[in-house]
Amino acid sequence: MVPEKFIKYPDVALVSQKLSSFSLTDIAGTVAASVSSVSSGFNIRHGETVAVAVGSRGINKINSVIYHCVRYLEKIGLKPFIIPAMGSHGGATAEGQRKVLEKLGITESEIGVPVLTDMETEIIGKLPCGLDIHISKRALLADHVVVINRIKPHTKFRAEIESGLSKMLTIGLGKDEGASAFHNFAVRHGFGIIEQAADVVVKKIRLLFGLALIEDGYGNLSKIEAVLPSAIINREKELLKDARKMMGSIPFDSIDLLIVDFFGKDISGIGMDSNITGRHRDIVGDFYAYPHAKRIFVRDLSPGSDGNGNGIGLADITTTRLVNGLDMEKTYANAIAAISPEKAAIPVHFNTDRKCLDACAKTLGLDSMENARIVRIKSTKHLEYIQVSKTLENEVLSNPDIEGVSPWEPLKFDENNNLLPFTPPVL
Repeated sequence: MVPEKFIKYPDVALVSQKLSSFSLTDIAGTVAASVSSVSSGFNIRHGETVAVAVGSRGINKINSVIYHCVRYLEKIGLKPFIIPAMGSHGGATAEGQRKVLEKLGITESEIGVPVLTDMETEIIGKLPCGLDIHISKRALLADHVVVINRIKPHTKFRAEIESGLSKMLTIGLGKDEGASAFHNFAVRHGFGIIEQAADVVVKKIRLLFGLALIEDGYGNLSKIEAVLPSAIINREKELLKDARKMMGSIPFDSIDLLIVDFFGKDISGIGMDSNITGRHRDIVGDFYAYPHAKRIFVRDLSPGSDGNGNGIGLADITTTRLVNGLDMEKTYANAIAAISPEKAAIPVHFNTDRKCLDACAKTLGLDSMENARIVRIKSTKHLEYIQVSKTLENEVLSNPDIEGVSPWEPLKFDENNNLLPFTPPVL
């Protein structure tokens, strides 16, 4: 029997990079101080209800932020409850959205208030382009609404307002029906309609305030800011600039192979942030940008993704174990609502990491993989530690923000021909 011939890969090493760093420690105090700073603008009466709208993203310390926001609302005499504002996520069902919140630690027992999930909406207005604006009925029945969301660059488009409070007000609170309609209109009219729609929503619903969150380059919560309805649109534009400056990145360009260990909805709306991978394919526009990865290999689905694999179509190669872990009903519902069926397409997949790597190697057009520019990350949300191939050694040595933390050695596989995890050093 002829022994299997393995492709020779370059040696790799673990490096660390310096990222923008500012981590909040006193969540309770920061939430209270921020909301208190705008409370003079509140028009409230004791005992009124407030729907606290939250999304589906794995935002750093989101359950703690929500907990302390709810406690403050109770302190000033209101009766808060939680509602999901996540469009079609969770398979576009009330129970699915409840389970998404549970995975984020947002439950009645953890937060101490009711969590009310349903998918009913009402139309509260229409844009000049003809788009009906849907809003959660549950939110409209409350005396007040508070929205809590992270401000960050979007994976699909570029505008003055991208992912944040305005998007939650117009798409997240629109549930499946509203989100689907919004994305369809955006094909013809662009995502600038978020700003137009947000202006309508702010004037039509009883919005008390928005709580804007920003994460630093390490994915740590770095800013909590309460914003009154009249200031949300303009303030969000400024906060997006701050968020963009703090965002991490892969510090190498012209990559032959990008290996992503974990992919999922809790990491990015499309599983892996296109602002990091530089790759996007969509009816509203494609792009191939820094770090210009020729091939992307995605290894595993994040446990926090709840089976939602929207975005896996942006990978070239993946594993059969990831494919087997997908909930296609949730994946398809999300992809279709976001007018991106291509993002739910299943890539070429194999049973082992080694076979996946070999498929990448055979389709890169290189004379030898030993000279390949390879970068491996845990996820697009975790960029402090990166595994790189020896071809990138000179770039590591010449960059003062990058430091080698392990020796150069061969890629390591387990007995099943799957890559061993790379782990940061124990300090």
